[in-house]
Formats: sequence, structure tokens, C-alpha cells
Amino acid sequence: MFLNSILVAVTDLTARLLGSGSFRRHFHLLLSALVLFGPALSLWASQYSIFAKKSHFLYRMFLRSGWGWTCVFSGSFVFLLSFSMRRSLTLSLRHLSRLAVAGGLWAGFKRLLTLLGDATGSCYERLSAPLEGQLSQAAAEPGQPLLLLREGETKASCLNMGMLWRGYEVSEDTFLLCLCCLLLAEETAVFGPYLALGGPSGAPLRLLFLFCVFLLGLWVFLLLCLLAYFPQFPTQLLGGALGCLSWRGLYQGWYRMGPSWYCPGRPGVGLLTKQCRKNGGKVDGHIGANEVEPN
Repeated sequence: MFLNSILVAVTDLTARLLGSGSFRRHFHLLLSALVLFGPALSLWASQYSIFAKKSHFLYRMFLRSGWGWTCVFSGSFVFLLSFSMRRSLTLSLRHLSRLAVAGGLWAGFKRLLTLLGDATGSCYERLSAPLEGQLSQAAAEPGQPLLLLREGETKASCLNMGMLWRGYEVSEDTFLLCLCCLLLAEETAVFGPYLALGGPSGAPLRLLFLFCVFLLGLWVFLLLCLLAYFPQFPTQLLGGALGCLSWRGLYQGWYRMGPSWYCPGRPGVGLLTKQCRKNGGKVDGHIGANEVEPN
């Protein structure tokens, strides 16, 4: 009973924070400022920190499979929230389709960035000794390593062979973290209005909500670590901009057109109504003029 009271108090407080208009209007600005000025933290970040190693547990466990973690927790939360509200599998799948669209966008951009990097970059092999008759005076200067151009190599194959890749890049990690942060903020923001309207809120739903909030905080922390310990300007800036533009195109653009056969609609549409009431574990309500539009 005591633990349940703590769970209710924590989730209610967190839901009100994430559902507030100020948070939803300014979170993307906070994230943009973090990406823009975060690399300046490298001036104070210690390279002896455990977070300065890419082999750290958090990077290996979460960063490399960030989209999978986001889909598991946010998808479970969205499905349980929508199904417990309407008991409609079709409606729940429609809300889940937002994650499928974002996943397809992420996979498409990832493939496009890979092709762009392969087309604009070059692979170089470090030479420990000069090739006979091919050493120029400039290359012989101290501190200037000898590089041999290797044509026909992709970035992946080049790095796998331990060679050096140089080209125009967009940080996929920054892109993914920004997109996941904004997606989680949008999907969890409806929980506050949902609780205010008296929706059923058992311990499983509240725990899933807290897991999503924890994951949101973890993504922000990992983004801060990448910017501070592995600054790559402007590749990280481009990745963050691409993530924010993807979010704006989906949640602030396409999804505002309303639910239809070609649009899944915004989070909470078809779920949040002013006439919601508890009825034996179910919530009745009418979709239409009484619908509460998320902020």
C-alpha cells in the first residue's frame, strides 16, 4: 500500500510536468541548445572519466540499440494506454503506427546517410615507411603521416580494416538520440491529461510510464556525454538538426492533419475526452466535439 502510494504520487507529479504546455513548447529548444553548446563542455570534461571510453557499459548496452529500447518501452506504454482507454485493437494499432513511421524514417535516413558518406568520403591507409620514389618534400615533414589513397572502399570496410576514413558525415548517434528524446516527450505527454480525465491507471501502466521517463532522461544524459567527451563539430550539429526536423515534420506537421487512412494522428487523439468516466475498469466517452486536443 505504501509503495503504491509512492508510485501514484511520483507518476502524478511527473505526468503533470511532462504534460504541461511549457515543457512541450520548450523541450525541443532545450535540446537544440544542448546540441549547439554541448561540445563546449569538452573544455572541462576529463578524458580519464569512465564516460570518455566508447567501451563503457551504457554505450554498448543502450546507445547501439537505442531505437530498440525506445520502441519496446514507448510502444508498450502507447498500446496499454490506448487499449485500456477504449478496448479497441484497431485504435491501439493506429497509435502504434506512429512508432512504425518514425522507425521507417530512421532506417531510411540511416541508409541515406551511409550512401552519402560513401559517396563523399575517401579511404586512406597509413604508411609506416615511404614508398620508394614517391616521397614528396611536404610528406616528409615531421608529424605528417604518410597516407595512401585506397579507392573503391566503403566507410564500413575501411574502418574494419583499421584504415582512416575522411569525408562529410552526419552523426547518426546524435540524430537518433534527438529523435528518440522528442518522440518520448510527445508520447508520454498525454499521460497527465489522461489521469486528469479519470482514465484507468493501474500499476503496470504507471510503471511503463516511469520506464519511458527514465529512458528519456538516459537519452539526454548519453547525448550530453557524446557532446562533452566525443565532440565532432559540425557532424553532431547536423545530426541534431536532422533529428529535430524529423520530429517537427511528423508531430508538428503530418500528424496534425488528424486521424485518417493516411495519417495516424497525434498522441491522445481519439482517447482523451471530457466525458471520460470510470466504469468497471472501462472508460466511456464520445469522440468528436468534446475531444481534448493535446497541447
